[in-house]
Amino acid sequence: MKNWILFLATAVIVFLLAYLAVNILDRKSEARFAYQPKVEIEGIEPRDSVWGLNFPRQYQSYMKTKDTTFHSMFNTSGHKDMLRAEPEMVILWAGYGFSKDYNSPKGHNHAISDINETLRIGAPMNAGEGPMPSTCWTCKSPDVPRLMKEMGVTEYYSQKFSDLGAEVINPIGCADCHNPETMKLTVTRPALIEAYEAMGKDINEASHQEMRSLVCAQCHVEYYFDKKKPGAENANYLTFPWRDGMDVESAEAYYDEAGFSDWTHPLSKTPMLKAQHPDYEIYKMGVHSKRGVSCADCHMPYQSEGGQKFTNHNIGSPLSNVENSCFVCHREKVDDLITDVYERQRKVKEGTSKLQRQIAMAHIEAAKAWELGATQDQMSTIQQGIRHAQWRWDYSVASHGAAFHAPLETSRIVTSATGIIQETRIELARLLADLGHNKPVEMPDFTSKDALQAYIGFDIEKNLAAKEDFLEQVVPKWLKEGKAREAKKEIKTVSIK
Repeated sequence: MKNWILFLATAVIVFLLAYLAVNILDRKSEARFAYQPKVEIEGIEPRDSVWGLNFPRQYQSYMKTKDTTFHSMFNTSGHKDMLRAEPEMVILWAGYGFSKDYNSPKGHNHAISDINETLRIGAPMNAGEGPMPSTCWTCKSPDVPRLMKEMGVTEYYSQKFSDLGAEVINPIGCADCHNPETMKLTVTRPALIEAYEAMGKDINEASHQEMRSLVCAQCHVEYYFDKKKPGAENANYLTFPWRDGMDVESAEAYYDEAGFSDWTHPLSKTPMLKAQHPDYEIYKMGVHSKRGVSCADCHMPYQSEGGQKFTNHNIGSPLSNVENSCFVCHREKVDDLITDVYERQRKVKEGTSKLQRQIAMAHIEAAKAWELGATQDQMSTIQQGIRHAQWRWDYSVASHGAAFHAPLETSRIVTSATGIIQETRIELARLLADLGHNKPVEMPDFTSKDALQAYIGFDIEKNLAAKEDFLEQVVPKWLKEGKAREAKKEIKTVSIK
């Protein structure tokens, strides 16, 4: 009897070992053929669907960036009218495009539709029309490096946004970050390379782990349009203000020295700065960067499917995928980790919310001072205070995830801005008193986006009607022309030997 039991046990063990061996061989065979190319990817191929023929897992995961169902405490992957949620920003950005329309960012797959739909680009019905330069397309599509190669970088920056509508139709994708011949990560936007050169660095010396953040830093950064660049005077040349450092004070000093402003505020008459989204700069100030964690480690974590390990290209909030994004390093309950993130965000949000109200009031008080006859000499220091306080506020809120990436640095920036605007408002109060105004300046309804847009003279109905015509008549034409152009490009299949 014992012999039979031993025999059966041995047979079972042999069977299981054989099954394991066959399974391992199957996985190795699958790995060998999983990424056999089916088509040739030549030059800068902006169509992700073509790349997807060779890399189906990455492509399928990237397509999930279309999803708009994610919600966290303050953010979402869907539509959220940020001006309605925080109306004071209408006053802060009065006279600038963001006072017209500012929504929460969606996934990368929405990059083209979102920029076409925003009121900030106007409603250009013909080429050469509209308020925005072609530079505004730069981070939206792999069609951009294609155009830079075909036209030349300076010539690309010298167009109007509406000139390239039929050329830029593919949202952010594979060719933005990958070399088609080697699949290595690559920088396709010259502004990042030039920023490294301005700091005396060579981006070609970056490690692979550093590149897993730098391909993001091509776009998730603070930047401005340099209209005085030697040799490109007629262009809106995309430039990062990193020459003297990547912190908020260095960028502020850079802009002050250059005499640069994004626009002049119509109420306070202040030459203003608009922070874009200094995500990379803020991230560099945080603990994750200091410990060598890249953007991709959290926002594009590895996953396995069918025995194959690959990078998940569903680029989004780590909070939507905590197990893969965070638990590689952290060992705690999901709820505890998320609660910790929300606590940091809540505390920073409390500071920025109070700060933006103070800055909005300063703009209105400054307008009252001008109305009462203030001189430029009397207003110069006040204007500098408003400029610097709003720049620092904007730097902290425009950076996606700043309260998590570097909560201490973000809090420091908010605290410094709060001190600046408090001192500025005290000086304003003294000036108003000298001008005969010894009572609080009357304020509009800060709780209503509609009321504040009316206060600054923005005709929302007129702009919405123009935008509707643009989306119905122009955008479909751009898309049709672009698709027709792409249809002429042959897709060559790879023969399997």
